Amino acid sequence: MTRAAPLDEMIEFAMEELLSGNEDRKRAMVRKMAERWPDQPALALVYAVTSATEAIEDSFGEAAASDPVIPLGYRLSALISADVHAVQSMGQIPSVAEDLLHFWRRVDPNFLRIQ
Repeated sequence: MTRAAPLDEMIEFAMEELLSGNEDRKRAMVRKMAERWPDQPALALVYAVTSATEAIEDSFGEAAASDPVIPLGYRLSALISADVHAVQSMGQIPSVAEDLLHFWRRVDPNFLRIQ
């Protein structure tokens, strides 16, 4: 059961950041997750952000439909997924979050520039 603990922590962290109301925290969320859990599977970041977004959407019902956090969460999940695919296409299979940090430094610094 301890294997699920980091994933649960990642989901909780993503929910906290998305709901923080702080644009800087939201923008830096993915980088912070990769730094905080470097040994976790890269796809765990995707799953955590998607799960957090879905939980927020489920919790707030109709009000969530107009909340910009929902499309942001799903957009971030899609962007991370694309980067995981790129990393794995370069031979890092399975990839971990630390591989994403290396990829962002070399190829796509978008997530690293976000404070």
